[in-house]
Amino acid sequence: MRVVLAVSGASGAALSLAAARHLRGLGARIELVVSAAAERTLAAECGAEALAQLEALCDRRHDARDVGAEIASGSAHVDAMLVAPCSMRSLAAIALGLDDNLLTRAASVQLKERRPLVLIAREAPYTLAHLRNMTAVTEMGGVVMPPVPAFYLRPETTGDIVAQIAARAVDLMRLGAPVARAWTGEDPA
Repeated sequence: MRVVLAVSGASGAALSLAAARHLRGLGARIELVVSAAAERTLAAECGAEALAQLEALCDRRHDARDVGAEIASGSAHVDAMLVAPCSMRSLAAIALGLDDNLLTRAASVQLKERRPLVLIAREAPYTLAHLRNMTAVTEMGGVVMPPVPAFYLRPETTGDIVAQIAARAVDLMRLGAPVARAWTGEDPA
């Protein structure tokens, strides 16, 4: 299976690393797109080596400015796309079909080809514009998933929270067996 993992400049850069690890565990071929702002956020939030770690988990990195890359065409089969995290700027561009960089173009391709697109939308609080853009993407068939912790699973570390959110996003692409911890109806303690 082939998946596009896109990373925008929103806070929550660790979600991209966790998602890449889950996707790798499923045996996915990962096509990576990282915005310039995401490079800065990865370094600030995860350390100077984070981008290299992310690239090592992926099969190929595309320049975000290359709107002519293979994944910018519907004729290039991609099973699903995840934007982790997704900035409100990227969400707005996807909602409006701006296709002004490879991240937004690849997302538009997923929508027009009716393939899974999951956006981990990272902002708080939301403005009415944010909510309308989320509605537009949802109406087009995308899934907007704010990074909400599953506190009922009693995570012990921030890493546990990040891994569960990323796993849930990967599960929403319906690529294979679920990787997120599921509620069993019993106290996890």
